[in-house]
Order: sequence, then structure tokens, then C-alpha cells
Amino acid sequence: QVQLVESGGGLVQPGGSLRLSCAVSGFPLDVYVIGWFRQAPGKEREGVSYIRTADGYTAYADSVKGRFIISRDNVKNTVSLQMNSLKPEDTAVYYCAVDLLGLEPFNPNQYDYWGQGTQVTVSS
Repeated sequence: QVQLVESGGGLVQPGGSLRLSCAVSGFPLDVYVIGWFRQAPGKEREGVSYIRTADGYTAYADSVKGRFIISRDNVKNTVSLQMNSLKPEDTAVYYCAVDLLGLEPFNPNQYDYWGQGTQVTVSS
């Protein structure tokens, strides 16, 4: 059974950092794309970053480039998102998801499995 579990969300002040983790179980990590998405109230779900676990290729949305870092641990079957220099506009529920094909890694409709989400709130 495929399962994704996010952790690491919370409340942080502007300029602070958080590290999100996504634990993947049910199949090995090196056969697909894992993406991080976020959804703020009243907004559509948007792609934040993704990693192609077979070769480590990564990509970021312009809004987080230079501030967020995605990484994977193939031994622990986890993918992490290090978020630095957080801004109030980063406030959202963050989700990790698995895309078995990797054709449109920033399109949430292409993803096959989703975690339950973790809340990130950036506020003073």
C-alpha cells in the first residue's frame, strides 16, 4: 500500500526556517518524481519543487528559488524540503506527492499519490 506522510510544519516568524519531510512507503524511491505542492486558503494548489529521484534532478518555482532546497534520502525513503527566509506569503498547507510518469512535474493533476498535508504558517 502506497503511503506518504508529511511532517515538520508549524508556526515560524518571517525570515525563519522550517524543514518538511515526506516519508514514502509502499515502493522504492528511485522510480519516480516526488513533488512538493502548497495550497493557501482560496487559492489553487501550486507546485513548489520536485525531485527526480532516479538521478537527483531538481526544480523550483520562481517564488521559492534560492530559498527552498529539496533533497532525498534513498535509504530512508524520504524527501525533504528545507525552507529558508520564509515569508508570510509562504503560508499554506504543504503536500508531497508522487508522479509515476514525470511528464509535467509542476502539474498537480499528473500526480498519482498524495500525503495528507502539513500546515506552514509564517507570521510575526
